[in-house]
Amino acid sequence: MARLVAFVALCLLFASLAAATSPFLVKGKCYCDTCRCGFETEATKYLAGSKVKIECRNRVTNEITYTIGGVTNSQGEYNILVDRDCGDDVCDVVLVESSDKRCGKPNGGRDRARVILTRNNGMISDVRYANNMGFLSDEPLSACTRILQQYQLTEDQY
Repeated sequence: MARLVAFVALCLLFASLAAATSPFLVKGKCYCDTCRCGFETEATKYLAGSKVKIECRNRVTNEITYTIGGVTNSQGEYNILVDRDCGDDVCDVVLVESSDKRCGKPNGGRDRARVILTRNNGMISDVRYANNMGFLSDEPLSACTRILQQYQLTEDQY
């Protein structure tokens, strides 16, 4: 019986160590706001080859404690493997550079996405989904007036 209890305790110890060292996978998308309206529409273009980074800062000192970069794939999606638990640090995925020079200005309010990179929060999965982030196009597409009418928005309202 003592061997069984020791074996179970040892298994639990190894399981907790494996969970504590397994990486997080942060997933999200980058897009070009082709209508310059501040949100995704049917005219939104997802950007392949754009650069993003995850930046974690100490809550008290605001010093950067961790950073890692990533690049979007052909569908504008990024998958960044984070190899550590960032504890109480505040972590954001941040736009770095657009792959489309005609759509290069980060959209304020959609230029970063907060992610929780700690295991002490009740989440079971190691996958973290970040909100989509966008760049603004230099000029809206001609189809945007029609698209925004579907949302009952006009140029004067955005």
